[in-house]
Amino acid sequence: MKIMAVDYGESRTGIAVSDVTEFLASPVGIIKEKNTLKAIEKIAQQAKELNAQMIVIGNPVNMDGTRGERSEKCTFVAEEVAKLVDVPVKMWDERATTKTALNMLSDNGTYGKKRKEVLDAVAATVILENFMAYRKNHKEDC
Repeated sequence: MKIMAVDYGESRTGIAVSDVTEFLASPVGIIKEKNTLKAIEKIAQQAKELNAQMIVIGNPVNMDGTRGERSEKCTFVAEEVAKLVDVPVKMWDERATTKTALNMLSDNGTYGKKRKEVLDAVAATVILENFMAYRKNHKEDC
């Protein structure tokens, strides 16, 4: 199944996609959009263009497991995207994915403007990798 992951942000939204075997997750790019409703439309359009069979949207819950304003916003985004596509839309705990993405970029020597341009897509890739790792052993839950 081809899965698309979304790291929603107020200005930039990262997109990643898996191969059909759910083995490899790759960054696709970012959607630059500050208007939430327009970003939702662009996310849905990207899913259609990529022929995604499932969409996973990162859920930035707090480190103690509680939900804050960002989590509520991402839940809204997921609900609205689900209205525009004919595939399942899932939420996935994205705690510490941006930090992991930053570490990956540092390890690869990516800094400055280039780092800012790819960070959200790499974070979406981390979300997707984590989701696929869980899904491998828990298909009935996903």
